[in-house]
Amino acid sequence: MSPRRGASPRTTGRPATVTDLRDKAARGERLVVVTAYDATFARLLDEAGVDALLVGDSVGNVVAGYNTTLPVTLDHMIYHAAAVRRGAPNAFVIVDMPFLTYQINEEQSLLNCGRVIQETGAQAVKVEGGSASIARTVRAVVDLGIPVMGHLGFTPQSEHALGGARVQGREATAAAQMLDDARRLEDAGAFSIVLELVPANVAESITAGISIPTIGIGAGPHCSGQVLVMHDLLGLTDTFSPKFLKRYATLADDVRGAVRAFGDDVRAGTYPDADHSF
Repeated sequence: MSPRRGASPRTTGRPATVTDLRDKAARGERLVVVTAYDATFARLLDEAGVDALLVGDSVGNVVAGYNTTLPVTLDHMIYHAAAVRRGAPNAFVIVDMPFLTYQINEEQSLLNCGRVIQETGAQAVKVEGGSASIARTVRAVVDLGIPVMGHLGFTPQSEHALGGARVQGREATAAAQMLDDARRLEDAGAFSIVLELVPANVAESITAGISIPTIGIGAGPHCSGQVLVMHDLLGLTDTFSPKFLKRYATLADDVRGAVRAFGDDVRAGTYPDADHSF
């Protein structure tokens, strides 16, 4: 019996693989990716049928309270990725490689990416950029047997050099360079590429110009799939409102309301009552 359309491999009783993502994209099915940072939400997201969980270095922003992703370390990512794996043991889990863990040299990159896979049980890693040196790193990691996802457009680890979170590829030369970078990553063996803050027509051209899936965030509707940060999707980060974001819940309001109700009951002496006491 084949899995139902839209079902996660977890619900079909087997672990997800990179081949599942490739096959879905080849059939023209849009891929659904959401970030996860802990076991509880990983389980819920996987049960909701997402195709992949991305343990993003955005954990630095939405969990740790940093202004950028730059302070996030490899140990941070391993801790959160291992928690995600425990919560969703059969999900396809991709882990962001944080700043300075893959840019220095090939040997360090291999050791760091190997640690992530070995210590967390994740199936893939993600790196930012499309330069020749990054492509060489991608090739080396892929040759080691680790699937690699690329990331082009706005790359948060280069936020200072890019002048902040700005749309990339508006000019024709920049758009052409991004397509060249995407092809370079594909040639290096990347299985997919995230396109972040990219004009929709540029993302469409890149998606048409390569044979691996593109995953958009602020890159229009023509990518092979979409990713959102879980806290943004659920309305937990209700002070963050970029143009591309559609909130599918308002959980920040729910959390505040629930905690206020708890506080009211405690102050009134109505909780715990007889039903909630031993």
